[in-house]
Amino acid sequence: MKAIKRRIKSVGSTKQITNAMQLVASSKLRKAKIRAEQTRPYFNELYKTMCEIASANDDFSTVFTTKREVKSKLFIVIAGDRGLAGGYNSNVLKMAVAAHENDAQKPKIIAIGKKSAEFFEKHEYDVVASYANIAEDIKPNTAQDIVDIAIRMFTSGEIDEVDVFYTMFISSMSQEPETMKLLPLDTANLEATSKMTYDPSPEAVFNRIVPKFTASLLMCAVVESFASEQGARRTAMEAATDNADAMTENLSLLYNRARQASITTEIIDIVSGASAQE
Repeated sequence: MKAIKRRIKSVGSTKQITNAMQLVASSKLRKAKIRAEQTRPYFNELYKTMCEIASANDDFSTVFTTKREVKSKLFIVIAGDRGLAGGYNSNVLKMAVAAHENDAQKPKIIAIGKKSAEFFEKHEYDVVASYANIAEDIKPNTAQDIVDIAIRMFTSGEIDEVDVFYTMFISSMSQEPETMKLLPLDTANLEATSKMTYDPSPEAVFNRIVPKFTASLLMCAVVESFASEQGARRTAMEAATDNADAMTENLSLLYNRARQASITTEIIDIVSGASAQE
């Protein structure tokens, strides 16, 4: 009975923690969804501008759009800073590992989130930069700093391709790991809506806005990932709280049965003693 009572107390303490984490995740999720909605319009307008510039002439070509043989890759992998979020962290990390399983060498890594940095450092990847505790309130200049590293490595020829791995927020119950090629940009899929004249040239203007465009892309990916993390954590903590309730109910039943059995045994002992005296 004492052991069961201690177990009930322990489960109750765990339930308080999981319930508190569920409430915090729900609050952060609402804010993250609002921020994602505010970020997307800027990205959409910038994307339209790039479409127009890229289609300004038929022989459009810049360092950011020229395809070359891929010998070395850079992965920007966005995961969480904490665990207890179901499969949120493991799913995106597994996708990143699977993406290079047929490559001759491991990619270089820019890790966003403690879990991402810990994973790739543990598995001996070349982590060129890591950023922790930035996803909840990422600033444009922070996203720009990360992208500047990728652009510098790409334009210098150190790497030939940049991919971003993140988690797309679908709903509070559903999140999907995704991959997005950041560089080189595929202008073949850009559809222009108008023709304009650019000075000194479309390529010069394009090269000027590419850093802003890629930073916006990365910022959107981080915001989506953070919303996904909170949704996954809320779902996981809700399930943990429900499990704690079920365990408490089962343990209480066991405790009552044990208590009833103990009382019954005491009654039998008393009755047996009284009968023996007679």
